[in-house]
Amino acid sequence: MLKTGKLLRLRRLSLAGDGRHLFVPLDHSVSDGPIVPADKWDDLLRALVDGGADGIIVHKGRARAFAPDILKRCALVVHLSASTACAADVHAKVLVADVEEALRLGADAVSVHVNLGSDTEAQQLADLGAVAGSCDAWGMPLIAMVYPRGPRIDDPHDPALLAHAANVAADLGADMVKTSVALPLERMAEVVADSPIPVLAAGGPPDDSDLVEYGTAVMASGCRGLAVGRRIFSSPSPYALVSRLSAVVHDGAGIAAEMSMTPTTTSNYSTIVAGVA
Repeated sequence: MLKTGKLLRLRRLSLAGDGRHLFVPLDHSVSDGPIVPADKWDDLLRALVDGGADGIIVHKGRARAFAPDILKRCALVVHLSASTACAADVHAKVLVADVEEALRLGADAVSVHVNLGSDTEAQQLADLGAVAGSCDAWGMPLIAMVYPRGPRIDDPHDPALLAHAANVAADLGADMVKTSVALPLERMAEVVADSPIPVLAAGGPPDDSDLVEYGTAVMASGCRGLAVGRRIFSSPSPYALVSRLSAVVHDGAGIAAEMSMTPTTTSNYSTIVAGVA
């Protein structure tokens, strides 16, 4: 049985209370470098909150720098894993924070990254299991970001591999899993059907394809939310884009889930390779 604290925090992860989520990961400043100039961070955060994002995902140091009023209607997820694009092994993730630190920062959830098929998969799995134990002790929701990535992975969008990733997250104690989309996209429904926990689709189309149309197709597959970072914070108007995606996730998700995938939708996205959130 879930503890009261975890139930309350899980509720705060969905603004509409419908169990659907639009998360905006902003942890790229560790992996890739600055995403906006330092003096624009508060403006970006306010645009995301006012646009209707359910939660933002940041590292612990960034969370300390927020103005107290910014996250008045938005959940805080503290990311516990890190690596940089400069590393000898970009697929190796290490823990750089813990659940207790996230609690002191007022976090509503924490997230941990695991790359299945990487050279350090064993340690990453051990880290996920350990964090899940701490989350259980403290009543903290856990989002596992599990991807088939590394030298042993031929097709990171293979539905069978993604279903495996989702079940790894569930079996090791996560409350929801963020992973890549299957290709062709209509096969994402298989991943969702095989997952014991809610599935969040990571990223969006890396080309200039319409992100809102893409999000609609993803939600129609049965996913419980989107986790989009780069396409949002690099947009000329993050507020407008978040507003449109929030409508897809919350207002349109119920209708989309009842509709079968149309030939137009599947043909548009059957060859899309999802980007990293």
